[in-house]
This record gives sequence, C-alpha cells and structure tokens, in this order.
Amino acid sequence: MEDVNKEEEVVLVDDTNEVLGYMGKLEAHKKGLLHRAISIIVFNDKGEMLIQQRALKKYHWAGIWSNTCCTHPRKNESFQAAAERRLFEELGFNTPLKAEFHFIYKAFDNDSGLTEHEYDTVFTGTFNSSFQFNKDEIQAVQWVQPEALTKDIEQHPEKYSFWFKIILEEFRKRGMLNTHKTI
Repeated sequence: MEDVNKEEEVVLVDDTNEVLGYMGKLEAHKKGLLHRAISIIVFNDKGEMLIQQRALKKYHWAGIWSNTCCTHPRKNESFQAAAERRLFEELGFNTPLKAEFHFIYKAFDNDSGLTEHEYDTVFTGTFNSSFQFNKDEIQAVQWVQPEALTKDIEQHPEKYSFWFKIILEEFRKRGMLNTHKTI
C-alpha cells in the first residue's frame, strides 16, 4: 500500500470551485467529497500522447493506465503550481503547461472501496526528450498515438481510468486530439 501521509490534505470545493474547507486525502476519498484535482496530458512532436500505468502499490486505481499524471492542489496552491510540481515529481521533467478546461466527475473504485469526486482542471504540454519516471508512483509509461489509444479503450475499457476516458472524450469534442503534431 502507498503511504498516504495523513498530513496531506485536499481542498474541498462546491461545483463552482468555491473552497469549503480542507480534509485528509484518504478521508475525502472514503467519503466521496468533491475536491480539487489536476490532470496533465503531454504530447510529443509526433502527436503521440504520454500515458502512464499507475504503480501497483497505489492505494486506489492501482495498475490502471491513465493520463500523463495527476494530483490534488494543496492548500493555497494554484492549479498551475500543482500541475508543474506533480509533473516533475512523477516524471522528472518540466515543460510549459496550459490549462485547457475543467470538469467534475465521480467514480467508485471497487478494489479499494474509495471514491474519486473531483473538480479536475486539465493541462496540456509538449515534451520530446528522454526522462526517468518515479517508480514509486508509476509502473510503466508509453507514448501512443491517439487513434491507437481510442481503439484500445474501446476494446479494453477496464484498463483505463474513469477520468482519463472523460478527458479523451472532451478532447474529441473540442478537436484537440490531433492538433499537437508539428512534423
């Protein structure tokens, strides 16, 4: 099991992102309370998307494939600062990130009995160099073309995180999946 440091808190919000208070991360997930989150999708110049398989020792959604990385902003931390912090913590690199949109979702993890209920702000960036990911957080990474990813999700939806599938649908609706190719 991942050490869920009981000191780490999430920012509880209402559906308009007004702060309601703070709560330990694990308690918020047990109670399914709405809280702030960020998700990042990094592309390379070939238009491939960097996805990760969450570490097998994660306390929820372990071993599931998902977006490049995600986390929760801390008290008095902006969505942007949280995104920049977590990208470096998990993947060991920095790149400019742009906030694209936000959405609210709620999903129950059968394996852990925990609920994600998040006000999620999605960021995108571009990166083309090698990197060393944090093996305590990530089991594996892969660069994948959006078309191939979409086909695999259709055939094996259980392999992918609930929020990642929502993000990809939002990307499709907004015409953002194939706009990152530069060659």
